Amino acid sequence: MSQIISITALSSVSPLGNDPIKIWENYLNQEHCFVKQNIDKVPTFIAPLDADSVQSIESLKQSDAKYKWLDKSVLYAMQASRKAMTQAGWTSNDVFGINIGSSRGATDLFEKHHQVYLETGKAQTLASPTTTLGNISSWVAHDLQSSGPEISHSITCSTALHAVLNGVAWLKSGMVDKFMVGGSEAPLTDFTIAQMRALKIYSRSEEVYPNRALDFDKTQNTMILGEGAAVCCLEIGKKNNALAFIEGIGYATELLEHNISISAEATCFQKSMKMALKDTQLSDVDIIVMHAPGTIKGDLTEYKAIQKVFGSTLPLLTTNKWKIGHTFGASGLLSLELAILMMQQNTFIGVPFAKAQKPTKSIKKVLVNAVGFGGNAVSVLLTSS
Repeated sequence: MSQIISITALSSVSPLGNDPIKIWENYLNQEHCFVKQNIDKVPTFIAPLDADSVQSIESLKQSDAKYKWLDKSVLYAMQASRKAMTQAGWTSNDVFGINIGSSRGATDLFEKHHQVYLETGKAQTLASPTTTLGNISSWVAHDLQSSGPEISHSITCSTALHAVLNGVAWLKSGMVDKFMVGGSEAPLTDFTIAQMRALKIYSRSEEVYPNRALDFDKTQNTMILGEGAAVCCLEIGKKNNALAFIEGIGYATELLEHNISISAEATCFQKSMKMALKDTQLSDVDIIVMHAPGTIKGDLTEYKAIQKVFGSTLPLLTTNKWKIGHTFGASGLLSLELAILMMQQNTFIGVPFAKAQKPTKSIKKVLVNAVGFGGNAVSVLLTSS
């Protein structure tokens, strides 16, 4: 990349919490965030927001009469965006773009509106405007009193990192010098989990760690859903208040062979990683935060792609899906958050049941991967200096 991009803020709301100190403390322990609730008529592991975050979302919802009609995915994004804007030092006088996407959007609200329609034969007045895909960024823009461009999109599970790509493109075009990007997801509903079960990818494991992301010997799929949002602020140039810098970006899309699969060696990931690493020595990459959703094929194909790109000398490998589950469109930014925290603390957060790995040098560069249904991969290379 010819121009440096600074990440000047990053805020999230997830099962780990909504405060950077608490989030890091939760990463340091080896406990997962899964609880069992009756969803889709059976006890099901999920990763909901922590209690403090639930309370903060409820306070946000009650702060404006209009907000009580909004879906959780919108409220999560609004909460994270408020904190990110404050952290970056932006005000409503700044002109900045907003691109916050979601894989599924207003899932919970859409299902509730549809149920009312089935029961009454009538759609509620606000059913359409509160469940459209553009709902997230438009409400965030309203809440932050932003006058810049606002964009929403869904590129399945790589949505949040595609937002990063889009923000970088806008910044490098010179059309704006600040861009807020991210993803938000609230998929813990009966119908959503029923769909994952229909695909036979949802975890039935009763092990201590029921999501087995990075366990390449597992014999069953172990994906578990989580919820949350993460938002970061991007600025053109090397800023003094930067948390990290974007050194490289990569993307690739495979031709569809199946609705949910990617090729055996994840060609899309090979291409996206090579593009992001274009001007970087492979040995300089300290860690890869893998997408690794906990499915047999998803984990293994990404691992094979990493082996193809890096050869026998692999960076440290990790993921957060074993701890907070798969947050669909928000997952890429929550992975990016983990990457930045590891660089800031110079501490590697591994997967407790995976082969032990220890850093042999300071953590300076981290590659973050994400991919969605249909093989749309994104890789983002971060550096601390």
